[in-house]
Amino acid sequence: MADPRARRVHRSVMMSESVAFLAPKDGAVVLDLTAGAGGHSEAILEATSNGTVIAFDRDPQILELAKRRLERFGARAQFELANFAQIGAVCARRGIDRVGGVLADLGVSSLQLDDAARGFSFDKDGPLDMRMGADAKRSAAEFVNRGTREDLLFAIGELGDEPRAKRIVDAILDARKQAPLRRTCELAELVARVLGGGAARHHHPATRTFQGVRMWINDELGALATALPEAIRRLECGGKAVVIAFHGGEDRVVKNIFRDAEAAGDVVVLTSTPVVPSETEIQANPRARSARLRAAERRRAGN
Repeated sequence: MADPRARRVHRSVMMSESVAFLAPKDGAVVLDLTAGAGGHSEAILEATSNGTVIAFDRDPQILELAKRRLERFGARAQFELANFAQIGAVCARRGIDRVGGVLADLGVSSLQLDDAARGFSFDKDGPLDMRMGADAKRSAAEFVNRGTREDLLFAIGELGDEPRAKRIVDAILDARKQAPLRRTCELAELVARVLGGGAARHHHPATRTFQGVRMWINDELGALATALPEAIRRLECGGKAVVIAFHGGEDRVVKNIFRDAEAAGDVVVLTSTPVVPSETEIQANPRARSARLRAAERRRAGN
């Protein structure tokens, strides 16, 4: 029986837009590179009578929810506990040469954010972890307490888009000399003290710091830069790649990879500017507000 938690807690972003761009065909194989709780996979499977979705996720807890949600589709729903950077190896092992579509909904899942024990949230106290899967090299606590100043500055300033990263990093370096930062509340409170947390703020002052640390320890941009070109190469003629990004750095990587593939004559970019969620969706799911969707269509067979 499908686990109701997947539907109640997690809302897949831009569902109808994703399926419309993918336009999955009967009999085609579609790769959902970020299955989460299975919302997008479910919509893709419902859009065809006999298509197959291979759902990837690096998080075993989240993938288990997807399995329960999609069990009604039987063998049409298949699963891979894997980082999407492993797309090439997975397809090779399965003997898959071409696929009809690829979807990636990037970033952290609501299910991960809402579980305090996972350590992703600055407003729920838990261990400072943030690992999306066992493939992450270290926890957020290990990085914050042992990382170099340069790596911390890159994570918080570049990946987190935090303009006051130097002040935050200096405060982290001073604090960890006294005692390690082990809890999410400790890091969040440190950042709030450094930046201030007035009532006029729309977001918690630690939002960007947590984002940058999470992206660094999970190598999210590196995985994207590996996976997306391979995904494009695997598409059959007419197959679509659809990517939803929530972060400026992610969106730039997607834009540049699609642009380069179009310049090489491999794809036609279907979105001259990113598609954004409707106001209705944002009102129903405020976490959708930063989503940006880009899509491209394969125009010749891959190498």
